[in-house]
Amino acid sequence: MTPRPLAIAVPDLGTVSALWQDVPGNGPCLVLAHGAGAGMTHPAMAAAADGLARRGVAILRYQFPFMERGTKRPDPPAVAQATVRAAVALGRDLAPGRPLFAGGRSYGGRMTSQAEAASPMPGVAGLVFLAFPLHPAGRPGRERAQHLARIARPMLFLQGTRDALADPVLLRETVEGLGPIATLELADGADHAFHVLARSGRSDAEVLAGLLDAAARWMAVQAKRAA
Repeated sequence: MTPRPLAIAVPDLGTVSALWQDVPGNGPCLVLAHGAGAGMTHPAMAAAADGLARRGVAILRYQFPFMERGTKRPDPPAVAQATVRAAVALGRDLAPGRPLFAGGRSYGGRMTSQAEAASPMPGVAGLVFLAFPLHPAGRPGRERAQHLARIARPMLFLQGTRDALADPVLLRETVEGLGPIATLELADGADHAFHVLARSGRSDAEVLAGLLDAAARWMAVQAKRAA
């Protein structure tokens, strides 16, 4: 399950780096985007990828152009969405005939959902969001989620109840408003990084394991429905 370095050609934008983590069998493949503050090799991304791979999910991680350049300013939505589409296309090529899912952590998840809302991506069975950024910290609102209503595919939200970028009440209302295609899996006491306080009696690794268990189960169910 050692990740294999790859390059993704993004039309009119050059190439970005990627890591392909294949697994035995015909299990699902998840194309996973990083957040705004750290790239695909960040320990949190690696932990999520390794954990899902151990659960039978192949993972394609990739960089957005801004991270590839080493700059801090995230790409404009059009650039990010083009990168998402190119990565998903590569995921289809790498795992032909296998259930394909797309998603990402925080900013990466939002860019993936925006791409899907703008024009459905061929072959994608569902979307997986790790800590979807519903609103900026300290400014609760649901404007960032308006585009989700234009998505017709199943969606899974993995969130912490202490996430400063997703008020739990607003998040629950948002997910419920999307109807049966949306599922919310909450980690009690976890923040935007899925970190929990020591007094919770749980470790960050235990919290992440629970969320990844839920993600693997959800993808297995969606794969059967899409078959």
